[in-house]
Amino acid sequence: MSVPHTASAPYELRGMRVTDHRFTVPLDHSVPDGETITVFAREYSDAALPQAEAAQLPWLLYLQGGPGGKGSRLLSLSGWTKAASKYFRILMLDQRGTGLSAPANRQTLPLRGDAAAQADYLTHFRADSIVADAELIREALGSEPWTTYGQSYGGFCTLTYLSFAPHGLRESLITGGLAPLTGSADRVYQATFRRVAARNAEYFAKYPQDRGITTRIARHLEDVPEFLSSGERLTVRRFQMVGSFLGGNTRVDGLHLLLQEAFVPTPHGDRLSDTFLESVHGLVSRAANPLYALMHESIYGQGAATGWAAERVLKEFPAFRPDAVEPLYTGEMVYPWYFAEDPALVPLKETAELLAAKADWPDLYDVAQLARNTVPVAAAVYTDDIYVDRDLSLETAGMVKGLQVWESADFHHDGITDDGEGIFNRLLGMVRGESTQAG
Repeated sequence: MSVPHTASAPYELRGMRVTDHRFTVPLDHSVPDGETITVFAREYSDAALPQAEAAQLPWLLYLQGGPGGKGSRLLSLSGWTKAASKYFRILMLDQRGTGLSAPANRQTLPLRGDAAAQADYLTHFRADSIVADAELIREALGSEPWTTYGQSYGGFCTLTYLSFAPHGLRESLITGGLAPLTGSADRVYQATFRRVAARNAEYFAKYPQDRGITTRIARHLEDVPEFLSSGERLTVRRFQMVGSFLGGNTRVDGLHLLLQEAFVPTPHGDRLSDTFLESVHGLVSRAANPLYALMHESIYGQGAATGWAAERVLKEFPAFRPDAVEPLYTGEMVYPWYFAEDPALVPLKETAELLAAKADWPDLYDVAQLARNTVPVAAAVYTDDIYVDRDLSLETAGMVKGLQVWESADFHHDGITDDGEGIFNRLLGMVRGESTQAG
């Protein structure tokens, strides 16, 4: 099936040659002649290469983390993109529902109708649909089987790609993104709650003074109304979400810097500073990526309702409760109360409840196909990753024929931010049987 495709004239930006692409694809790939949506992708290549020479390079499709994450907006080639541009044209995909690809949010979803209509619409926004989009895009570009690079949720999408459209893949690289192929969402959160608890302990061992500050902020928020710039009161459980800092190598120290600016003296006693509150707002608001909250647990849904698994499993880990004596920071978990406290999510509460209750999610992976996989795959697994558990990742790696693992304790979930070029070159060398500095 060929799909309509338009491309902008190439333009140059800080050493990059950039082209914007738009593709018209079916909303529901099982109904190819039905309703359509527009999917956007941006092409990057090294402007130092003559345009005709760059056009002969093979394609690399980058699958962003998420769900709900749009393709990176590059301002220059650096890190892994600099490394990749030596061998590829990079296609940075806005997965459907994100960025410029039929954005799905509190403003657009009501156009679909009531909550039931919105939930039905969003059933077409998981990895299976993203992969089907990618195959139509590959064909529209006239590409041979291409290379994919999946970070985090992009690795989940890669496993779906390997399951249902392996003919479209030359090779695949994955960083921090080996999804569990079977089982319920509960075991995912049982594993990641333990990882996050260990990361809290590591953090407070490094910055012991921050244990008291964290508890002080929590008790302050219980007693004194503090408000974010979007107008809502900041609760303890929402403050705990700044634990997103713990998922990074370098970002973790940003939490310490944030806490240093928490309190400011006022005529009415110590209050949380505007600087602190504005920084927290940027960390806890889902205004920019509401699909993360709406669809997050559905990425683990196969043949059963997820039913707010993180909220259910939280009961097994009381140290994460907001009223704990010394509450811990949380990780990437999504809870139903998000849709009561975040103004960007409040209008979508009923839609979220319907998605959580959906029991007939189709399978995202073909375990039998993965067991006979012939596509070269290499994956970076981070030993202490708080978002994608190491043990579950290695379980998955053992179920995909030929998948090579490079495990590292030197990086966390954002490893490609710290050493993108080195990690990319290592994985590319592994799938091609070459040195880590692949040529």
